[in-house]
Amino acid sequence: MSSSVRIARRELGALSREKTIVLALLIQLVIAGFSSFLVVGLTSLYDPGTLGGEPVTVGVSGETRDRLVAVARESEDVTAERYAEPADALAAFDEGEVDAVVTGRRLAGEQGVRIGVDAVAPAEDLRTTLVVVSLRSYLSDVETAEREARAGQLAFEPLELPSEGENSGFFGFTYTILLPVLLFLPPFLSGSIAVDSVTEELERGTLELLRVAPVSLVEIVDGKAAAMGVLAPGQALLWLGLLGINGFSVDNTVALVGFVTAITAVTVSVGIGLALLTRSRRQAQLLYSVLVLGLFGVAVVAPEHPATTVARLAADSATRTTFAHVAAAVLLGTGLYALVRRWAAGLDTVSG
Repeated sequence: MSSSVRIARRELGALSREKTIVLALLIQLVIAGFSSFLVVGLTSLYDPGTLGGEPVTVGVSGETRDRLVAVARESEDVTAERYAEPADALAAFDEGEVDAVVTGRRLAGEQGVRIGVDAVAPAEDLRTTLVVVSLRSYLSDVETAEREARAGQLAFEPLELPSEGENSGFFGFTYTILLPVLLFLPPFLSGSIAVDSVTEELERGTLELLRVAPVSLVEIVDGKAAAMGVLAPGQALLWLGLLGINGFSVDNTVALVGFVTAITAVTVSVGIGLALLTRSRRQAQLLYSVLVLGLFGVAVVAPEHPATTVARLAADSATRTTFAHVAAAVLLGTGLYALVRRWAAGLDTVSG
């Protein structure tokens, strides 16, 4: 058995005794294992309209109240109460008879008469989010109704828009928020653990003892990186399996695990490099957190954000750009680790 493999087994054994790491793994396990229950609760915050319930009551007044009430009759999100004057609707709102107030106005301009709408919603209330979401959907219906009504006044034939189809907030939350969180947490934690592992060896002086064994610095780096490289993809596979048990279909599992492995190589390389550079746990952890979060933020300029790549792969809607991102992540992780390994070999030569 090579020295790197023995070091990797030693690292994994040590992790099982770290209460903080075990707790972090258990939290992720709960999220993945009970995802079907959590999605219901969290989606209610992300998009309250997905849970249905009683429609929001809106007090409608103003010059265009007839049109606004007509649209509300066709809406599943709101019910309308007609008021002759805006002041009457606001009074009913203050007394709690309606959840929100919508006042319609006619606005004359160069392109004809337009409809202006003033909406009032509760500022601080448990139902505020639901009211705002329902109002947004209702006003979107008002806009659509006006466009359809005025289509006959156009001098040209507008393009027919495709039907919207059914949209599920559960689908959006699961693939765009829950899954990326579950898959990106293990690489981030692996890099952080690598920082702690290397700096702890340096601060305690045990790294020098390992090298007397004799074990080279490159073998030590390989062993610690291998342990983290097994841990993160293993977690990803477990989380994907638990999501499947909970009824969430996840496609392109191999590509997803490969992407997680590549991201892990990037974070572990950054973590080990900073640990060797600073030789201080506190300083290395701070630099690691800032640098990794900065890299994740800078990724918004890429043709496709890493979270989008995960969502597209999982939902079986990947494009060539998506697979190109996976390949780029593999190349980046491989290149960074090769640089760190070469640097460690140089340090080993100098110290030796």
